[in-house]
Amino acid sequence: MGIPQGNSKEDFAKREEIISQVYRKWTEENPDKRVYNRDLKDYINVRYLSINETMRHAAKTYASTLALLQLDTILRYSVKYGKPTPSKKGVKNQAIFVQMQQMRYELIGIGTVKMIVGIKKSGEKIQYCITAISA
Repeated sequence: MGIPQGNSKEDFAKREEIISQVYRKWTEENPDKRVYNRDLKDYINVRYLSINETMRHAAKTYASTLALLQLDTILRYSVKYGKPTPSKKGVKNQAIFVQMQQMRYELIGIGTVKMIVGIKKSGEKIQYCITAISA
């Protein structure tokens, strides 16, 4: 199945389904639902929130959906970009986090991919959202 490049509701829905399939396959291959990130020197966990938030944002564009095909690589090799910032007050999905760490990874043919990792009070790191930010 090719990734639709248009902006119709149907294209958006198809891209959401592709992203869902990518995460489904990834969780089958990674039953612990986590992967070690070299730069953080810690595990990044993937949760329902990760999938839901990424689907809402990444499905908006062809490039972001295409980037998600490299999910494991992005999780493993993204590097910190700036210092962690406090989670946004009033954003329900960020309420469980004390800080948000932006990370980046360069994908050939796509450009810069941004990953946001939420950091809980316990120190647990959870992938929050992944999107392509430049081509």
